[in-house]
Amino acid sequence: MKVLALDYGSARTGVAVSDPTGTLARPVCVVRTVGTEKGLAHLLKVIGEHEPERIVVGLPLTLKGEHGAQAQETVRFVDALRAAVAMPVETYDERFTTAIAVRSGGGKPGEDARAAAHLLESYLQWAAGRG
Repeated sequence: MKVLALDYGSARTGVAVSDPTGTLARPVCVVRTVGTEKGLAHLLKVIGEHEPERIVVGLPLTLKGEHGAQAQETVRFVDALRAAVAMPVETYDERFTTAIAVRSGGGKPGEDARAAAHLLESYLQWAAGRG
């Protein structure tokens, strides 16, 4: 199953996509200001180009696993995205993906797309263990 992952941020949202088998993840791009009409339109275009069967959005829980302000903003974005696409959209704990992307180097804005790829790799491993 082809999965597209989003590392949501109000300024920059990293995008990554898996191969059709749902095994490998690769960073794709960064979409700016997806909370605006123009930004969401650009994101929908990227989603359409990659034709995923599912979208996974990183949910930035606190270290205690709670929903802070950023997680609440992400949930609002996920609700808007669900209304705009026909495929399933789910959230996945992304507490450490940005830190991993920063350590892997390359600088911003590439960090956002790499964070989405790390999120997607983690999600794909988790999903493979469920099946």
